[in-house]
Amino acid sequence: MPIQPGEAAPEFELPDQNGALVSLSRFRGRSAVVLFFYPKDDTTGCTAEACEFRDRAASFDTVGATLLGISSDSTESHSRFASKYGLPMTLLSDKGGRVRKLYGVKSTFGIIPGRATFVIDRNGIVRHHFSSQSEPLRHVSEALAALSR
Repeated sequence: MPIQPGEAAPEFELPDQNGALVSLSRFRGRSAVVLFFYPKDDTTGCTAEACEFRDRAASFDTVGATLLGISSDSTESHSRFASKYGLPMTLLSDKGGRVRKLYGVKSTFGIIPGRATFVIDRNGIVRHHFSSQSEPLRHVSEALAALSR
């Protein structure tokens, strides 16, 4: 079962595309967080989703939200992906899927890592959850709508 609105977001610490460790607690009291889990760097749906987050990054900045993308790809893969598409957000490497499991993000057909987005407020509480493997662009509009409420 995925983490639901009203629940505390599970704490984690993962390496980003530059190898620096990033913890969720770093943002507590400072900014909301849009945490989006995606299957794999440089694939069609994931690229479309990441580029949509990139293209709407100013809107997330305006509402005081930090974008964090998570997949099980390596930090090196994340670095190439971010560079290739000019992605401004932090991409975190969840090798083994530990954080994905903490958040209850299920695989599709038991093999494709799930796609899910969580909007977490400044106090570390999940305010919105959206999951859809087939609608990658909707993750962006869902997150912005949740942050605007």
